[in-house]
Amino acid sequence: MRKQPILYIVIPCYNEEKVLPITSGMFLEKINTLAAAGKISPESRVLFVNDGSKDSTWNIITELAAKDEHYIGISQSRNRGHQNTVLAGLMEAKDKCDITISIDCDGQDDINAMDEMVDAYRDGCEVVYGVRSRRDTDTFFKRFTAEGFYHLMNFLGADIVFNHADYRLISSRVLQEFANFKEVNIFLRGMVPLVGFKSTSVYYERHERLAGESHYPLKKMLALAFDGITSLSVKPIRFITGLGLIFSVLSFIGVLWAIVASILGRTVVGWASTMCIVCFMGGIQLLCLGVIGEYIGKIYLETKARPRYIISERTWEKPED
Repeated sequence: MRKQPILYIVIPCYNEEKVLPITSGMFLEKINTLAAAGKISPESRVLFVNDGSKDSTWNIITELAAKDEHYIGISQSRNRGHQNTVLAGLMEAKDKCDITISIDCDGQDDINAMDEMVDAYRDGCEVVYGVRSRRDTDTFFKRFTAEGFYHLMNFLGADIVFNHADYRLISSRVLQEFANFKEVNIFLRGMVPLVGFKSTSVYYERHERLAGESHYPLKKMLALAFDGITSLSVKPIRFITGLGLIFSVLSFIGVLWAIVASILGRTVVGWASTMCIVCFMGGIQLLCLGVIGEYIGKIYLETKARPRYIISERTWEKPED
C-alpha cells in the first residue's frame, strides 16, 4: 500500500459562473472526505483552470482561493479550448502532487467515482479511466453518434477507451513522461493511452448538468472528433490512396470498354452520364483534397511549435504592478 498521495483535482472552467458556486463545494467536500479516510494527503488541492472566460468565473475562483487554501486556480491568457485547458492544469500540477484527477465543472460526472480511482492507484495503477456505464440520459442521436465515434476511432487504429471522455486519474509519474509529448494538436483521450503504464477503468453513471448550459454543441463535438481522428491516425490518408487506386482501375477498365465499343460501332451520344461521372469524380477529388489539406494544416501548426497554453494569472501569485 502506498503512502497518502497528494491529489490535485484539475477542473477546466469556461463561463461557469452559474454552476461553479454549486460544484466547488462538492469538490472540496470530496477532498476532505478522502483525506479524513486516510486515502489522500490533507495537502491535496482543487485546481480550477480558467479558459479565458468572459463572465465572472475567474472572480469566483479567486474568491474561493481567498476563503480556503484547498482552492487554487490558474487562468489562461485567452480561450484555448477544453483540451488545452485540461493539459495546462495537468502540467501545472505534475510537480506539486502525486496524482491528478481531471473532471468537468458541470457536475455531470459522478464525483464519487474518485474513491474507486484513488483505491485503484493505491493498488498499483498509474492511470484510471472514468467510463460511462450507460448513456440513458443522452438522446438517440447523441448516443448513436458518440458510440459511432468511438468505434470509428478504434477502427482507424486510435487506442481510446470506449465511452471515456476526460474524467481520469493520472499519476505524476505518467505526467512526467506525458510532458515529453510536444504536439500542438492534442486529443487527450487518445494520447494518454500512448504513454502506457498500468491502467484500469471505473464505471459510473453520468447525470444531468447541475446549472448553466453545455459548452459543447454538435458543431464543437464534430470538430473535436475530426481533430481526434486526424491527430491520432493516418488511415484516412491511406483510405484516399486506396480509393484512388480503385478509381484508377475502374477508369482503365472504362477506357478499354470505350475503345472496344467504338471499334464495334456501339457508341451512344449522351451528356447525362458524362455529367454524372464528372460531378461524382469532382466531388471525390475535392473531398480527398480536403482531408489531405487538413493533415497539411496540422503539419504547418506543428512546425511553428507555438505554446499550447499561456498562464497569465495564478491565485497564489500577486499580479505585478
